[in-house]
Amino acid sequence: MQLKSFRLPLGLAGACLLAAPSLHAQTPPASTLERISQTGTVRLGYREGSAPFSYLDAQGKPIGYSIDLCLKVVDALRKQPGAPRNLNVEWVPVNSSNRIAAVQSGRVDLECGVTTSNKERRQLVSFAIPTFIAHTRLLVRSDSDIQSIRDLRNRTVVTTRGTSSEQLFTDYSRERALNARLNLGQSDREAFAQVESNQAQAFVMDDVLLYTLRAGSAQPANYRITGEKISIEPLALMLRKDDPGFKKVVDGEIRRLIQQGEIYGIYQRWFQSPIPPKGTNLDLPMSYLLRDSFKAPTDWTPDYL
Repeated sequence: MQLKSFRLPLGLAGACLLAAPSLHAQTPPASTLERISQTGTVRLGYREGSAPFSYLDAQGKPIGYSIDLCLKVVDALRKQPGAPRNLNVEWVPVNSSNRIAAVQSGRVDLECGVTTSNKERRQLVSFAIPTFIAHTRLLVRSDSDIQSIRDLRNRTVVTTRGTSSEQLFTDYSRERALNARLNLGQSDREAFAQVESNQAQAFVMDDVLLYTLRAGSAQPANYRITGEKISIEPLALMLRKDDPGFKKVVDGEIRRLIQQGEIYGIYQRWFQSPIPPKGTNLDLPMSYLLRDSFKAPTDWTPDYL
């Protein structure tokens, strides 16, 4: 298995942003816009412990980078012609294992978490324009001799159940005959706890989540993140497949945030400033890949991802 890499296109010829549809436009029965118009409620899925993207503050309120982006989409929905006078938000908790099913079933209109847009998932659901690009890496204890995924032969590795890292490492381990044992945590925190307690020698996951978990731990100096980039992960808001009216509103608002520069302030708030609950500053500048993708924002990603 070769390590993946890609560079998002710098331009799209003839790209044109169409006006977002009215909530009372002619849409198929049971479309998201139709349901929102009838009920006056939009259902947002959130994660309870995936800082800085989607997590709970001390009062139990969903906060984070993805939450802010979803709330911008809600504002855009409120501005649509014929929108309900009082559009309410219903918060629905999801996790890495049930988030796709929640979107498919309509229990969630828009998933505001930390989800990779990849080929397998795009067969089941749709994704908005990517708003973060992560790399899959390893978190290990500082005194570990592990430097690369190749060093995991006969080791115990952990990741979070239902994530793209689970399949990625399963495939890599099989193809390279690593004979590694893979443990699955029900949440990112649970997976990290296995490295803390020495139940696992490495945690494979998106690097931004690894940095966040390390920064929020009792002793951050006890852990390090390896330099090897195992894969590239474009993260995006997730919504139901084959629902073009709703997708146009979501993509239109994300594109507006990017083109008018608002997304840079939102990014700075969550990745380059102190964030709740401990005032931790990840001090993580926007990557060149993400800045490059913002030059021509699109939901297109290569099929090999």
